[in-house]
Amino acid sequence: MKRKKTVWALASIMVMALALTSCGKKQETMVEETTAASTQAQETESETETESEEAGLQIIEERKVVDGKMQSYLTGEWKKEEVVVRRPLAVMIPNNAQAMPQYAISQASIIYEAPVEGRITRLMAVFEDFDDLDHIGPVRSSRDYYIYTAMGYQAIYCNWGLAIPYVEELINRDTVQNISAGVEGIHNPADEAFGRIARPGYAREFTGYLFIDGVMEAADRLGYEWEYDDDFVPQFTFAAEGNRAEYEDAKDAVIIRPGGTKSNAGGYGSYNPYFEYNEEDNLYYRFQDGKKQIDEMNNEQLAVSNVVFQYCHGEVRDAKDYLAFGVHGEGDALVFTNGKVIKGTWSRMEGDGVPAKFYDEEGNEIIFNQGKTWICNIWKEYSEFVEYE
Repeated sequence: MKRKKTVWALASIMVMALALTSCGKKQETMVEETTAASTQAQETESETETESEEAGLQIIEERKVVDGKMQSYLTGEWKKEEVVVRRPLAVMIPNNAQAMPQYAISQASIIYEAPVEGRITRLMAVFEDFDDLDHIGPVRSSRDYYIYTAMGYQAIYCNWGLAIPYVEELINRDTVQNISAGVEGIHNPADEAFGRIARPGYAREFTGYLFIDGVMEAADRLGYEWEYDDDFVPQFTFAAEGNRAEYEDAKDAVIIRPGGTKSNAGGYGSYNPYFEYNEEDNLYYRFQDGKKQIDEMNNEQLAVSNVVFQYCHGEVRDAKDYLAFGVHGEGDALVFTNGKVIKGTWSRMEGDGVPAKFYDEEGNEIIFNQGKTWICNIWKEYSEFVEYE
């Protein structure tokens, strides 16, 4: 599937139609033009089908409801229809060693990880299936590049913390539907969605949680719509049911280190996270600080079907070490799936409401395997530290 499809066949038909309506051609000429345009359309369609057949891989295209279920836009998996068509929650979660373990994070469909000040990372977990959850967290404060990323999913953005100068104007825009704890800089707080849970031995900043019942109340009070709008664009294209994107010609990559093994490597070195691929279940398991990264809710290790390294230009904004990352535009990317690494690029040129898409070196959209995805925002200027084997 190419980044830009050819539309010459459709263009030819439109030109032909205009010609027929604007002047009275002889029937013979009309037949000839119609035949030529039809032939060109058939050739283009045949060429597309051939490319698909050569790839030998079917993909999810049009979603259909079957027995009350649809395939998720975020994972490709079958879920309840009301879950699939509902806008997700994008929840800010600390990733400090002092905050571990996090609660309910294993239920997120997508986890976005990026560096923050102090050269550590923070997570934004995107949840679509949260009806059976009581709470999520702990929850921390926002950064503008997370907000811009959440907007691409049409997510309701949830955070708790100081709205620093680089966030305040953005998070209070009408285009950013957020559920934020009442702190300085938040114009429409939603305190009913947040509360504290005692965690003996933990700093107070790691005791704040998002409660789902309160989220529903806040969203209703603030007048938020729950369904995706007509402009929604899914980020990933998934292999269809019964198919697997194998990428047999790609290089093996079963150990993935976004920051390598050196300390302080662009945000990823502080706790030395890595992913280890398990060929038995085709999942990438997350490790951090020399240990399995687990979910306190079920004591399960975090695991995903796909890992993405999205290289973004980064800058230090001020003396407090607040960072800026370019999450619009284009850049390099690595996609890890099925134990392979696919080198390519990412592109996000259509504004805040459309997510980044990922392409291989030939410009074809990369096909993801069904399941959860972890996206690491790689500080481009520290790309030398990335390792995989």
